[in-house]
Amino acid sequence: MRAVGAVFLRTRRTTPFQRKALFAIQRCRTALMGSVYAVCDSCGAEHLVFRSCRNRHCPSCQANARAQWLRARESELLPTPYFHVVFTVPEILNDLGLYCPEVFYAALLRAAGNALLDVGRSKLKALLGCLTILHTWGQNLSLHPHVHCVVPGGGFSLDGKRWISVRSSRYLLPVRVLRRRFKTLLCSYLREAERKGKFARLPKTVLPHAAIEGAWAQEWVAYVKQPFGGPRQVLRYLARYTHRVAISDRRIISFRDGKVTFRWRDYADSNRSKLMVLEAAEFVRRFLMHVLPPRFVKIRYFGFLATRGRTANIEHARTLLGATAAPVTDERIRPAVLCPACAARKQQLVRATVAPAVRPPPLMGQTV
Repeated sequence: MRAVGAVFLRTRRTTPFQRKALFAIQRCRTALMGSVYAVCDSCGAEHLVFRSCRNRHCPSCQANARAQWLRARESELLPTPYFHVVFTVPEILNDLGLYCPEVFYAALLRAAGNALLDVGRSKLKALLGCLTILHTWGQNLSLHPHVHCVVPGGGFSLDGKRWISVRSSRYLLPVRVLRRRFKTLLCSYLREAERKGKFARLPKTVLPHAAIEGAWAQEWVAYVKQPFGGPRQVLRYLARYTHRVAISDRRIISFRDGKVTFRWRDYADSNRSKLMVLEAAEFVRRFLMHVLPPRFVKIRYFGFLATRGRTANIEHARTLLGATAAPVTDERIRPAVLCPACAARKQQLVRATVAPAVRPPPLMGQTV
């Protein structure tokens, strides 16, 4: 980002939130973000630690946010099987997400959550709950919008007095019905957005009506994976998916001669791991496609897990299931920092003196 960011901004069109993410990643853990002196708890050595940008699209700044979010979710787990459902959309709709992400991705999450609730109500006669997580990328950084859902294996009866479990520990809902309901809801939401003029930013070559009707004529993909083994497996899964960004540092092999080499998994070719080489500018372009608009919430809850009334609903579910509440700790998570003086062991560092921060450059595209 630091090597080609300035040139990229001069030669490519970007949105304000893409420029903000690019600038934050350029400055992350450098003198431009300021620094603190810290003392190792174990050996007493003093270190200079650069501050992080904490941008939600920075691959180096998600560990603490993920840990805090998972700590909050531990108290909401129920003693029931959890299922993993994935909804994807046809490629013909990708342009809607590229030019109008806040409209298209909101409709995508809404359609996925409501499809699960509608099918649960019609097939199980129960009010389900689900957590939905938006992902917009494929392994090669191409645009591939899809939604991961975590669904408890049961829900409240329509009168709210009984807990109705799924009919089998390995079966949630009929996939074909889920797929059709998701398709109907998303196309309906997109047609409504078109009538209200929410796709005005689309270029003249992209016709929203043609894209929606073309997608309606295709077969859509939705599938239910095997249920998790228990609450620990649910949290392990959530840790992998909730705060993930388009690519992690560990997948990048090298950056030499203006080209980025990274590892990707080809699901169309027996799930094989391969290497891809991209020009640095193309790599940045693909990465910025997955930067979400400001204040866009990519993790949403539906049904009895919806934010309003979630705590009361979970307590009621535990009562019906005869379960006790999970223990909750208020201890603040302290991120582990690598101490260079303790034989490369991770130590907790205590802040001491804040070093003066370097004033950031005034221009968004200035070289760092």
